Amino acid sequence: MKLEGRVALVTGASQGIGHACALHLARNGASVAVAARNQPNLQQLVAQITGQGGKAVAFPLDVAEEEQVKSAIKSVLAHFGKIDILVNNAGITRDQLVMRMKRADWDAVLNTNLTSAFLCIQQVIPSMLKQRWGRIINITSVFGQMGQAGQANYAASKAGLIGLTMAIAREVASRNITSNAIAPGFIETSMTAALSEEFKQNAVKQIPLGRVGTPDDVANAVVFLAAEESSYITGHVLNVNGGMLMG
Repeated sequence: MKLEGRVALVTGASQGIGHACALHLARNGASVAVAARNQPNLQQLVAQITGQGGKAVAFPLDVAEEEQVKSAIKSVLAHFGKIDILVNNAGITRDQLVMRMKRADWDAVLNTNLTSAFLCIQQVIPSMLKQRWGRIINITSVFGQMGQAGQANYAASKAGLIGLTMAIAREVASRNITSNAIAPGFIETSMTAALSEEFKQNAVKQIPLGRVGTPDDVANAVVFLAAEESSYITGHVLNVNGGMLMG
């Protein structure tokens, strides 16, 4: 999957899936704009990519803040001249049973996981329309497809991301821009590391392949959807879940 000459923007790139996506995109030739709140982690990522011969620049960004989204993407466009590939990966959890969930926790998750994707897409679309080429890749979740007790806010945000993906796909397909989502299952990241060992063991029992996934598993799918080889795929949700959910 050759991505030479392409510019990718990855949100939530300071750790986990976003970190892996940035590395894999760079290894396949893309110049990568990495964005997140954690600047020390981003600088380490940039050093890792450039140390391997790739191109990367860090941009501070809290995706929950609309003005920061506009400013960061304006800076990326000023630096690279375009954005070919957008990976909306930034996400948070604020888990609680719905009867106890605070409105602030609902709003925080919806703003970070869903509204931010809308804002980022809105800002990069003009560049993609102008060049008549683009790849929008939204990182959703298996729980946006099947639900999860204690995660009404998270599941709703990820389900909304799937609807957003399909709506955008229909809007921009005529300009050779694709919009797809990737739905990871249980992936070993810092977010899942906080879960109890009992929960993890029970989760593995639900996975036919018998193991949790890695950020690299998701990143490989991102590279595929970013490449020319996937040009006839749009409005699709690619499951990367080890068989946890089928159909």
